[in-house]
Amino acid sequence: MSTGAPVVPTPAPAGPTATATAASQPERLAVAFVRLLRRSGLRVPPDASVSYAVALAAVGLARRDPVYWAGRATLVRRPEDVEAYDKAFSAFWLGRERGRQVFEVQPQQLTLVVDSSEDEEEAGEDEPAGPDPEDGSGDELQVRYSAAETLRQKDFATLSPDELAEAQRLMAAIRLGGARKASRRLQPVRRRGRRPDLRRTLRQALRAGGEPVRRAYLDQGERERRVVLLCDVSGSMEPYARALIRFLHVAVAGRARVEAFTLGTRLTRVTRELSRRDADAAVLAAAKAVPDWSSGTRLGESLRSFNDTWGTRGMARGAVVIVLSDGWDRGDPAVLAEQMERLRRVAHRVVWVNPLKATPGYAPLARGMAAALPYVDDLVEGHSVASLEALSEVVRR
Repeated sequence: MSTGAPVVPTPAPAGPTATATAASQPERLAVAFVRLLRRSGLRVPPDASVSYAVALAAVGLARRDPVYWAGRATLVRRPEDVEAYDKAFSAFWLGRERGRQVFEVQPQQLTLVVDSSEDEEEAGEDEPAGPDPEDGSGDELQVRYSAAETLRQKDFATLSPDELAEAQRLMAAIRLGGARKASRRLQPVRRRGRRPDLRRTLRQALRAGGEPVRRAYLDQGERERRVVLLCDVSGSMEPYARALIRFLHVAVAGRARVEAFTLGTRLTRVTRELSRRDADAAVLAAAKAVPDWSSGTRLGESLRSFNDTWGTRGMARGAVVIVLSDGWDRGDPAVLAEQMERLRRVAHRVVWVNPLKATPGYAPLARGMAAALPYVDDLVEGHSVASLEALSEVVRR
């Protein structure tokens, strides 16, 4: 595409909506072009439509290349969609035929409606509305969006301080409940159990005049497995560590059987610091307790310290162990593999949370990640609030 050629969209038919201001033209064209892409088979999420409208308003409509690349950057998510995007771009912006049909720009009046609800079925959908019979205007398109829903999908590395605080509010709803296991303690049950509950049977008999009309029983109970969180706070994890440490606080403050550690050049236990109810005070206390924040990475040596001091002595035995790391390790991969094998022998399950897994084309090729992968039960994403919500489901299985 030539840089200097102007974009000439198909002229819009005359009518009441043709008097729309020039400021609203990029938004109207963006909505119409996204509709064409969806009819062409491309999956364009609502947040991408809003980003495209903003990008189009920024680059303007004077030159073809900026308009083309604004759409490529915001609307195309898969390489296989580029060809369909190019055809739709030619048909829409250059007025060429796509098959037998020429698509025209239908002027719309755009109304931006902020949806305060967090209903996932309603938030983020384009909802067309009919014309207003009183003012005689044309079709009005309401673009509805939910800030909370958009934030759930946003990468932690791109969050501003205000967005990070809002993301922590969304994390507070996540319950990191571990899988359940059989308890040694017997609990009262209503059905017939494995052992009679003599005390409860006698108490009920006294209420019935000494006759044991109803017999009570005891049976083996259940309790949640311990959850152990090992969070990498090295320099490569800096964009995500500030959000993940807040997730650790939510997990520790919300349940009694959660332990939290940081991994870097050394191992640091931060369970006590993160137990405070005040989120900011807890994160600040944890940051002060970690001397190797944003330093190098020696995952193998840190895991060895955990296994020798805590893990194999009981803390990780039968627990769900979650490692939050990108897998970049400057230590010996053989040491990391050895310690992961030790951990896997005593833990109920080992879950690895890698924020880079959401990157298109990602493969676990980093030395540390490749060494640890054979001993991992689940490799999941950890780059957004939505991915942490999915992690809670994985842990609960």
